[in-house]
Amino acid sequence: MTNLSTTADDILNCTRRLIASGGYNGFSYADISDVVGIRKASIHHHFPTKADLVRELVSWHRGQAEAGLVELTNLRPDPLDQLRAYADHWAACVADPTMSFCICALLASEMPVLPPEVVTEVKAYFRSLSAWLTGVMERGVEEGKLVLSNTPETEAEAFMALVHGAMLSARAYGNPLVFRTVTQPLLERLTAVRR
Repeated sequence: MTNLSTTADDILNCTRRLIASGGYNGFSYADISDVVGIRKASIHHHFPTKADLVRELVSWHRGQAEAGLVELTNLRPDPLDQLRAYADHWAACVADPTMSFCICALLASEMPVLPPEVVTEVKAYFRSLSAWLTGVMERGVEEGKLVLSNTPETEAEAFMALVHGAMLSARAYGNPLVFRTVTQPLLERLTAVRR
């Protein structure tokens, strides 16, 4: 959200919360107006259409995620630690309703009804995450820290799908512990010693 006014930041933060609680079609500019305390015309000034607003939000979310993954890679050079920390981040988010749920996971489930410009940003998020995870898997094999059953690309996609699916399952059951129940066996499998 760099180079945006405080009002635009407030609109984007409100939109993130509204998407997390009701999806793309679960909110309107009137909802944002009520929460942020501005007129709908002011929202249109910053984001002419709802598609513009959500596209900007997803682009910002992707940028934040990419920066976080770079920081994670720098702070924890061990590939297994990186995978655990990534899963731990989402476990914390699932457990604490005040933390941000992955809006891209939520929006991905709505892809057939999303505007094309939003779909493009959601896909870019997943491509970026997949590339990072593939790199982690490759380094993990090279360093002898991970044992893969498939190619690094396939394992990265499976890990990503499992983490995002675990988020949705935990939400569906209303039980944050479901996230760990689903993700822990994969982490154990990736570190299991093959004989």
